[in-house]
Amino acid sequence: MRRATLAGAALLAGTVTGLAAGPAQAQEYRYWSVWEGKGSSWTYATEGPGTLRPADGAVAGFRFAVGADSAAAGKPRTAPGFDAICRATPAEEGRKRVGVVVDFGTAADAPGGERPPASRTACAQVSEDASAGEALAAVARPLRYDASALLCAVAGYPKAGCAERVNDSKGARSAASPAPGAAADGGDDGGPSTGLFGGIAVLVVLGAAAGWQLRRRRG
Repeated sequence: MRRATLAGAALLAGTVTGLAAGPAQAQEYRYWSVWEGKGSSWTYATEGPGTLRPADGAVAGFRFAVGADSAAAGKPRTAPGFDAICRATPAEEGRKRVGVVVDFGTAADAPGGERPPASRTACAQVSEDASAGEALAAVARPLRYDASALLCAVAGYPKAGCAERVNDSKGARSAASPAPGAAADGGDDGGPSTGLFGGIAVLVVLGAAAGWQLRRRRG
């Protein structure tokens, strides 16, 4: 009886763990992500274009794509080569040069009825304290932001929408309700993880089994 009870508890715990820790389909969003050029590669920016302040000689990248978080975000497909981008732009006293790479993404990630423009690079010459957003505005107007200062469009693309949820369950992505700002930037939405719930459930099951055994021994 004792072995059967423990085996049943272990089986239940394993079932709960499997259900709770099983891969859940992450919600994806169609949005502009911001990147910093590091040597010959890209690093996901931890700040938005309004607060990120690239130094003179830096490269800022912007990519429109569908993704669930920063780990899965699509990087700009053009290498961040400052010399190649800004070689024809002479330095000026009291100004800084920032290479800007704008990748409008693929047709598969485009909103319905729109086609992404060709990717572009440009050298923005801006004030020494200018943000990445100001550098972008200098070379790729018009920009569009939402009320939370989330970047929604670059050079007028896309024409509408801002960090919308997409549904890929049938292989075709379609717009749904707008995403919260944090999730649209590729970050966590602040909710507890599935793994956390799974761990709590296992502890509850094992604790109940141990308590039953203790009561049985005392009886």
